[in-house]
Amino acid sequence: MNSIDTGSGTTFTDILIVGAGFGGLGMGIQLKRRGKHAFLILERADDVGGTWRDNHYPGVACDVPSHLYSFSFRPNAHWSHVFSPGGEIQQYLRDSARDEGLLPHIRFGTTMRDARWSEADRQWSVQTSHGLFTCRVLIACPGHLADEHLPEIEGLSSFAGDIFHSARWKHDVALKGKRIGVVGSGASAIQVVPEMAAIASELVVFQRSAPYVIPRANRRYTEAEKRLFIRDPSLMDKLRADLFWAGETNFAQRRNIPRFVREAKEMALAHLHSQVEDPTLRAALTPDYEIGCKRVLISNDYYPALARSKVRLEASALQRVEGHTAISARGERFELDVLVCATGFEATRPPFAKLIHGRDGQSLDAHWDQGMQAFDSIAVHGYPNLFIINGPNTGLGHNSVVYIIEAQVDYILGALAHAEQQQVAVLEADAAAEARYMDMLDTRAQGTVWLAGGCKSWYVDTRSRRLTLVWPDYAYAFREANASFHPEGYLQTQAVEATP
Repeated sequence: MNSIDTGSGTTFTDILIVGAGFGGLGMGIQLKRRGKHAFLILERADDVGGTWRDNHYPGVACDVPSHLYSFSFRPNAHWSHVFSPGGEIQQYLRDSARDEGLLPHIRFGTTMRDARWSEADRQWSVQTSHGLFTCRVLIACPGHLADEHLPEIEGLSSFAGDIFHSARWKHDVALKGKRIGVVGSGASAIQVVPEMAAIASELVVFQRSAPYVIPRANRRYTEAEKRLFIRDPSLMDKLRADLFWAGETNFAQRRNIPRFVREAKEMALAHLHSQVEDPTLRAALTPDYEIGCKRVLISNDYYPALARSKVRLEASALQRVEGHTAISARGERFELDVLVCATGFEATRPPFAKLIHGRDGQSLDAHWDQGMQAFDSIAVHGYPNLFIINGPNTGLGHNSVVYIIEAQVDYILGALAHAEQQQVAVLEADAAAEARYMDMLDTRAQGTVWLAGGCKSWYVDTRSRRLTLVWPDYAYAFREANASFHPEGYLQTQAVEATP
């Protein structure tokens, strides 16, 4: 039984999962495989997929190899490319939900509006767009790239042409032959720009800071390779392992070890020099911070797109908009028909945190007034029976976040098993344990390129200057530290109080 209708318009379920992206689906799959059926998944949209459902802009693809950016327990022999397009990843997640029997557990079109812990009832009450849900355990799976960010630019909302964020692409807007502006030069922008350069009459790219870009070693998998993967799945396991450990070698550069920093920078700058001949454009595309401080991007067609005669790189931010005129921080004026805001996501201060209220009624966002933090990167003192997948210090700059998600799913499964075996009704991260864990992370983060690389990035919280989004170590170290539940770090309330 997935849930119980109490007859008062309230639906009770033992476990409530919020979000049906990689995190929520991975959690649901592993619960089902262990015979746990008393759970529901709330999804605000009408389909699974998270960021891969929302981001369907031209050219969208993943910058982690597909055989690594997928569940280890659901290998896919049919990936078309080393780096597959976004639509294939979305279909993979749809297939996963269907094949693993998750669809009956998912409540689509159901937005969480408020979640509050009841100390008296020892449960969460979750108000949604489709009524009230109550649960013993709440698992939030928001995703790092779940909520788009629109910059505060004077006049932006009154732009006289068509305007939209890259994560809310308007396919009904005719773009061919238009004068298009792309705001941003991050991971989404470098995929959008070549596509827009091919169809625009004029294209302007507003670059606040130049990214490091390295070659994209992409290719199609042959049909023969796919047949081999089907016949011998162990080949996919080996490929996944090879890709994982190749990614791990890149952390040495993030650790700011001079030799590895130098090698990474040489690769990126050699790529720039080989693709951009014009010295003025090349200078504008040369970053002024240490490589890895911001996300290192991969593309073979971004630089060539910028070198086209009808494309203008404006090496400053968009400052204000007047009618059809976009005005840069340097005072340059551009007449545009369309503005595409490839301006990132609300990552360091995620909107979901405003909706979750703990024992004292304080929102998680207010609790995190100096930045996100959590014990074992998953549980927060004052918020009992709450686990967060893709929460504080779970991002990676060098490997696959799906690997991190799987470790967190294993951790939660361990917590649930412990609670069942020990008859524990409430698990709450101990404040002292959480503080020790955060001190450890802060120590590890010191000296990394994220803090010492001379840039401003979404990895670092602007209020505390702490590294709150990224795990400051190798990915394998995250699994070693956080794939097993640590009961000693929790306050535990028994299901049945002892009789005096």
